Amino acid sequence: MQILSLLQEAVLPGGLRSLDVQFARFLYQTGQCNDANLLLLAALTSFELGRGNVCLPLATVPDLLASLTPPLAERLRPWLTGTPALDADSAVVSDGERLTPLVLDLDRLYLQRYWRFECDVAGFLVRKSEPLGLDPDVLRPSLQHLFGGAGAEPDWQMVAAAVAVNRRFSVISGGPGTGKTTTVIKLLALYIEQQLAAGSVPRIRLAAPTGKAAARMAESISAARGGLKLAPQIARLIPQEASTLHRLLGVRPGSRGFRHNADNPLHLDLLIVDEASMVDLPMMARLLAALPDTARLILIGDRDQLASVEAGSVLGDICSWSGELRYGQAQAGYLARACELDGTALQAPQARPIADSLAQLRTSYRFGANSGIGQLARAVNLGDEAQFQALWQGQFADITWHRLDNAGYQTLIDRCVEGYRAYLQAISAQQPAGQVLAAFGRFQLLCALRNGPYGVAGLNERIEQALAQAGLIDPGSSWYAGRPVIVTRNDRALDLFNGDIGIAMANAEGELRVWFEQGGEVRALLPSRMPEHDTVYAMTVHKSQGSEFDQTLLLLPPEDSPVLTRELLYTGITRARKVFELYAPDFLLKRVIARRTQRASGLAGRLWGG
Repeated sequence: MQILSLLQEAVLPGGLRSLDVQFARFLYQTGQCNDANLLLLAALTSFELGRGNVCLPLATVPDLLASLTPPLAERLRPWLTGTPALDADSAVVSDGERLTPLVLDLDRLYLQRYWRFECDVAGFLVRKSEPLGLDPDVLRPSLQHLFGGAGAEPDWQMVAAAVAVNRRFSVISGGPGTGKTTTVIKLLALYIEQQLAAGSVPRIRLAAPTGKAAARMAESISAARGGLKLAPQIARLIPQEASTLHRLLGVRPGSRGFRHNADNPLHLDLLIVDEASMVDLPMMARLLAALPDTARLILIGDRDQLASVEAGSVLGDICSWSGELRYGQAQAGYLARACELDGTALQAPQARPIADSLAQLRTSYRFGANSGIGQLARAVNLGDEAQFQALWQGQFADITWHRLDNAGYQTLIDRCVEGYRAYLQAISAQQPAGQVLAAFGRFQLLCALRNGPYGVAGLNERIEQALAQAGLIDPGSSWYAGRPVIVTRNDRALDLFNGDIGIAMANAEGELRVWFEQGGEVRALLPSRMPEHDTVYAMTVHKSQGSEFDQTLLLLPPEDSPVLTRELLYTGITRARKVFELYAPDFLLKRVIARRTQRASGLAGRLWGG
């Protein structure tokens, strides 16, 4: 058909993928569809999935066509005749009641599998959001013991614990430094106390989307546990290790499925998932399917961070309230009694049921009024470009903005040489691998793009050259002492997962190995056995999620791009603990702060209405 030829012409850099056109071609060649309008919509639905959108809102199709393939837009437009009819005999599209490749739901077109994922996740969240019926007056003494008595202002950590302990599903959202880990450790103590009192020894698991995030979660929980005076029988039941979600579910090599699923549920009573903003829709659906019916799930994350790399924005959709989070009348009354608060201040006249399972940590203990990093993050979150610009006037010592020109680019490279000098000197001094990895983790360059001189590939090459010129490394081959690498594909056999970071250095016998730290232990791997990986002097902001660095540099390219969003800038800023440096052109920042990440999905509507 002519439409297939036109679609093939749209396979260009930044245009349709061959996969999208092949999907439409498959529908035609198998005799399932000869409707040009539907074939065009099928290709666009596949294309949108590749951009992270769960569905194709039909109202956006004209604009999508115009932006996707401007030269072809007018030639394609005549084939676009509107919403496909839901023919009861159609082999291609249905309302979901029949198994068809496409599903049309409220003027949104889905691939069948992703429509099912979305419905399953929404159904689970609604079912599990009912209260467990705890007596707030009985709960109050335990909350006060763990969090202290009521103060003049609400203790949002106490509120979060009170929400989570009375639900089978809950979310605790908060920015950096708001005390998510402290809340979790106290919540665990409260939960364990209740279970032991009921004569049950709970099985608790901790997990995160990446190996780096899991390791950091375990470290944070261990440190927080050491800072609390807990009864021995409670402390020993708090997990000291966290796994990746892939490791938790059990990867089946060569398969999309996992060992644990609805037919073989996980063996646990409580699962806590950190960095939940990174979890895509298919993974969330598979995780929820693998939970035992009586298990509890607590998602921890920052709703303002970047959405997952793959399709969906699950945490953002769940936490898509506007303004400050408010609760229904019954939940507000429960929290008022359990936490000794003014219930009327917590209540919304028409709160959606999902809101009662959510909690928002609102006080930053790390970034106060004297923190430029904290002020920048708040300005970006609010979309306040004027305040963002005003913060660079020199009143904060922890933030610096370098205008991106030739001199600024060279300044960036020079800063990276100095920033990475410490870990390379630690290697030269033959310090233990654990100390070298810790030194490397204190400094990181982040960027928005993967390719080009302002992307990961170009910057890694440029920094490597500069480090060699400074005499800090000797890159005579692909593997050399000091080379930092990041795993880019899960390898269950090696127990290495996407996001794990290692450094090449010699062992006691002088043989080069790649060293990783996992669960507090350091282990070495032959370079020849490494799974897919990249050099990581520079990493994308997406890859940095779940990590924090004492010094963080963020480079934004000199040309605008759709990937440059408010969420990306916020995520980059909040990776910094002590120092943040921005390298970006003046004109770009206003656009970036104004541009929100928009993921097409029906999940928020299913949970919040509309």
